[in-house]
Amino acid sequence: MNSIVIRSKASLSSLGHEPNTTWENYQKAKCFINICCFNNEDTPSARLAPESQQLVDSIRKENSNYRRLDKTVIMAIAAARMCLEGDPQNLGINLGSSRGATQLLEKYHKHFLTSKQRLSPLASPTTTLGNISSWVANDLGSNNINLSHSITCSTALHSILNACAWINSGMNDIFLAGASESPLTDFTVRQMKSLGIYSKSIDNWPCKPLHQTEQKNNMVLGEGASVFQLEKDNGQPSLAKIIGIGYSTEKISHPTSISKNGESLQKSMRMALQNTKLNQVDAIVMHAPGTIAGDQSELNAIKIVFGDELPNLVSTKFQTGHTLGASGGLSLDLAIEMIQRNRTIQLPYPTKYSKSVSEIKKVLINAIGFGGNAVSLLISK
Repeated sequence: MNSIVIRSKASLSSLGHEPNTTWENYQKAKCFINICCFNNEDTPSARLAPESQQLVDSIRKENSNYRRLDKTVIMAIAAARMCLEGDPQNLGINLGSSRGATQLLEKYHKHFLTSKQRLSPLASPTTTLGNISSWVANDLGSNNINLSHSITCSTALHSILNACAWINSGMNDIFLAGASESPLTDFTVRQMKSLGIYSKSIDNWPCKPLHQTEQKNNMVLGEGASVFQLEKDNGQPSLAKIIGIGYSTEKISHPTSISKNGESLQKSMRMALQNTKLNQVDAIVMHAPGTIAGDQSELNAIKIVFGDELPNLVSTKFQTGHTLGASGGLSLDLAIEMIQRNRTIQLPYPTKYSKSVSEIKKVLINAIGFGGNAVSLLISK
């Protein structure tokens, strides 16, 4: 693969959307996961930060069309506007989502069940997955290729892979890639709770990926969006370079998880690292959603690939929650910040996987999705 640069980025999450604020919030001994009510139960969840929610609300009010769109679309528009550098005319767009228009779909379905009245003609076009990228293209004024896809919780990084393939093929020089997810609804929260993996904790840290001693499931849902502008490397200023990509899918042994030793993750990491010495990787931003089986499978895979000398291991989800399809994008956003600032973050509870790092030059990012699929990206300065 030819080197691909990340020229710009933008994200929205429970930590906000301004990079300095987001970075500062990662450092704070304050949890940005709040307790909300879903299905008449106190439930930890990571809603957008108030200032990010205000941004989304202001965009929604701009015209009547935007008032009828799902929150995933408006969040993607907000992130894309902040991310875009240069002329949008030649811009390719690939913005996906695991669930898509969750809130709007459930709203229309509830109306159908309760009233049995004729549905709005907008019910179908505004709840399709493809309307995320198409509305972003419309908002930015791009008339080039736009794609949307869902590959469960690794969607954002799969969007990055797809954009890299387009750029390397010569079919397009510039892409906006990423994902948007707003899954905080009664039905979606109930789905996650039915799996037995949702956090029941309402203490200071409801989600504790990589906790040293706590052996219980503590996944928390969150909402977020991340968009990255990718370009062929022509020596232009950039935030980071993508120097390795990896992907794999393993035979499904369980509908919701990968194998005990994360076989697909082992393959994806080795593919991303094939031109890099293991001791040159300074940190790994793990998928690590805070589930016993999922976190341990990823740890097992990392230990098999890296041996006894592990890089610094972190996860965003203690602050952002699990944003499903958008989660890999938030992980990549953090990895870029770490490289730009030459610092890592430390988890605010006991873990044996945090270590001091004198310099951050290369960071590996993992994402895993239902169906046994895995993606790994290696980025550098």
